[in-house]
Amino acid sequence: MLNSRISRKVAVMALCAIAGLQGCKAEQPWPLWQKYTDVFMDGSGRIVDKGAGDHTTSEGQAYAMFFALVVNDRSRFDKLLHWTEDNLAGGDMTARLPAWNWGKASDGSWKILDANSASDADVWLAYDLLEAGRLWKVERYEKLGQVMAGRIAQSEVVSVPGIGTMLLPGPTGFHPDPTNYVLNPSYLPPQALARLALAAPAGPWGTIADSLPQLLAKGSGGGFAMDWVLAGTTVRPSPNPQQLAEGKKDEVAVGSYDAIRVYLWLGMADHATRGVQAAMPELGNMGAYLKTHVTPPLTVDQTGKVLNEAGTIGFSAAVIPYLLSTGRQAEAKMQMDRLGASADPATSLYGHPPMYYDQNLALFATGWMEKRFRFEKDGRLRLLWK
Repeated sequence: MLNSRISRKVAVMALCAIAGLQGCKAEQPWPLWQKYTDVFMDGSGRIVDKGAGDHTTSEGQAYAMFFALVVNDRSRFDKLLHWTEDNLAGGDMTARLPAWNWGKASDGSWKILDANSASDADVWLAYDLLEAGRLWKVERYEKLGQVMAGRIAQSEVVSVPGIGTMLLPGPTGFHPDPTNYVLNPSYLPPQALARLALAAPAGPWGTIADSLPQLLAKGSGGGFAMDWVLAGTTVRPSPNPQQLAEGKKDEVAVGSYDAIRVYLWLGMADHATRGVQAAMPELGNMGAYLKTHVTPPLTVDQTGKVLNEAGTIGFSAAVIPYLLSTGRQAEAKMQMDRLGASADPATSLYGHPPMYYDQNLALFATGWMEKRFRFEKDGRLRLLWK
């Protein structure tokens, strides 16, 4: 095993030396990414959520492609892309957006379980491809990213009364009545929107970024990000789409597993990125809460009342960039200490047992903290290996 690793490293170094004039550099070691792929990625390039019946989501594929690019791991990037294209997009991502959910059906077969696409994954996939094309100088990636961005704009972008141009969570299922739409603020990473705007200046991406602060201002609960927001005749925190479809319009709106990413995206973004500075103040209660509490809340209601204090270890990881970016070093250190204390010596992952979603949040947060990547104000990546 050791000899094979040494041989691989020597081979990579030799190839880089041959291509030295093109700035080639060897894959950057990232122990957390390596352990993550050992546990959650199979040999075909599929990310397996073992806590959810071994399902695979387009989100998981998109995140993994981002991390593979960060570490200059093109072999895994290609595997992830090919699996996604072949299994979620019918073999052609130029013709359709990938389905969001794949897994074991009731008849025992493994297949697409929900053909609807998820725009958060779609945006990150387009971003990954645009940046991979630029950094690895692969024209196909860049062209595919452009096509994906165009298809997202065509099928997942609408004009929402009371907000403006906005990204729907998916093509269908998020327009419960003629005047209202259900939106998800965590589907709007400003750095990814900025990069899509750079690639397609005539597209909707800049105006979507401009709408984010207003969405958070009107749709946040007591200074906390919410999972879902109903926008149209009014703009307010909302029950989730399934609850709305079942007529449960009076269910409590919450901020939880989706909303935690809002803090992560804003915290990692360059402060000069469109929409970021105006959006930050709308979420101030998270920082205030963590001044007197050890863990981020798992669930907050639309009034800002904490319903469950026990945020997972991934929640702690997700808020670290946000806390650092807003000058709350003491609060950030507490979350870093919690993250470090949760490391499992048996797996070198976080949590007991390590959960798929927590590891993704930790990969983003720790990769950013370790300066493995940084986002420029236009969304482009600065990487250690480039």
